[in-house]
Amino acid sequence: MNSSILMIIATLVLSFYLGIRAKKGREMKLEQWAVGGRNFGSVLMFVLMAGEMFSTFTFLGASGAAYRLGGPSIYIFCALTYVIPFWILPPIWRYAKKHKLLTQSDFFALKYNSKSLGLLVACIGVLSMIPYIVLQLKGFQIIVSEASYGMISPTLAVWIGMIVVTVFVYVSGIHGSAWTAVLKDILILVVVLFLGIYLPFHYFGGIQPMFETLDVTKPNFLLLPDEGMSISWYISLCLIIALGQYMWPHCFGASLSSENASALRKNSAILPLYQIILVFILFIGFTAVLQIPNLQGTDTDLSLFRVAKEAFPPWIVGIVGSAGLLAALVPCSMLILTASTILSKNIYKAVKPNTSNEKIAKLTRIFVPIISLVSLFFTFFGGNTMIALLTMAYSFVLQLFPPLVFSLLKKNPVSKEGASVGMIVGVSLVAYFTLAEATMATLLPKAPHFIQDLDIGIVAITLNLIVMLAISAFTRKGQEAIQEETVNQIIIS
Repeated sequence: MNSSILMIIATLVLSFYLGIRAKKGREMKLEQWAVGGRNFGSVLMFVLMAGEMFSTFTFLGASGAAYRLGGPSIYIFCALTYVIPFWILPPIWRYAKKHKLLTQSDFFALKYNSKSLGLLVACIGVLSMIPYIVLQLKGFQIIVSEASYGMISPTLAVWIGMIVVTVFVYVSGIHGSAWTAVLKDILILVVVLFLGIYLPFHYFGGIQPMFETLDVTKPNFLLLPDEGMSISWYISLCLIIALGQYMWPHCFGASLSSENASALRKNSAILPLYQIILVFILFIGFTAVLQIPNLQGTDTDLSLFRVAKEAFPPWIVGIVGSAGLLAALVPCSMLILTASTILSKNIYKAVKPNTSNEKIAKLTRIFVPIISLVSLFFTFFGGNTMIALLTMAYSFVLQLFPPLVFSLLKKNPVSKEGASVGMIVGVSLVAYFTLAEATMATLLPKAPHFIQDLDIGIVAITLNLIVMLAISAFTRKGQEAIQEETVNQIIIS
């Protein structure tokens, strides 16, 4: 057993301990288990939200994108992602606090006075989260296998990791996720800053010489092209990421655990600081391009580990792997917790409305290992189609944004029928575009390049918005006519 494996095992044991210990001194009723009794302050909210947003993509995807794409990889920086929650999360929190809401589906159902709309949102949420969990687990397999030099099999690794997460989520709920996220953030900060600074100095004598070497070796590699991944592609993708990020049920649900609206605003203001870390991950990817130039296809996502193995002894690689495995497990824990809560509270109770709150609380925990096992099944037998499903899932949750924003207005112009039909249209278009591999270029082959380069998700959310407002205008007129006729009959009588 080498030192790398010892580091990985020690991290798993410590995260399990922190996750279980988080329950100490708390009575785990459903509100405490799911949203922490709404008592999380600014610091804990920071690490929890960062724990959800910076997942295996931080370790594998970002460095891989830098290696593979060069300049276009700057799409991972999107400050607009933090402007949106600054304005929408505080009123959402206040409404949820007032009405004791626990999930995104609860919010939609009450705002639109429609259980069927709440059920639709719940189904979209659960269907979107399963491929997200699977992608984290696939990343976990790769990270542990690479960090252990192949001595720990991917199958054994993912079983152990999932058992650790399932147990501490079952016992401690969101408290376990939050305290494990503290460990994760410390490790990621140390590892990424160290690698991002050390590697350019080790191989090139500094960050500037690294960029100079890269510019000479691969001219124009750091520029956005005029076509394809152009500036219009970048702007549209950033817009979609910003609008959709907090529509993920686990991000939405985590925001409800804040102790007050002010903590959410502070969190939105300081969370962009976390993106500084991504700069150093790009440095790692750019170093790998020069030092390990022949990675192809999915192997580009291994660039961080390949360059780390070349530069460091096993015990440091073990620390890198430990940070990576926590980057997978912490988001997994929140996804499982949220999916279980939605299944029991918003789907099961919708089918059996007379179910008591005590039974719902028990069912929520029962769903934790069930969601884990379903995710494991797709991890082992889902193939690579899960990546396409995740892309589709992101655009699915994006369709929730228009009706949510309108619901925050003093006078909401959107009806429950308009919200429902708009979301169905948007989700259906996303499914079609994904399965047909459609792009703006294939839809509009004669359009200018700045139109063809737009992300296809723009079409789905635009048509969702148009249909939603049109249906709402029609249904609201009908409702107002019925109300007016009823009033007239009362006056005549």
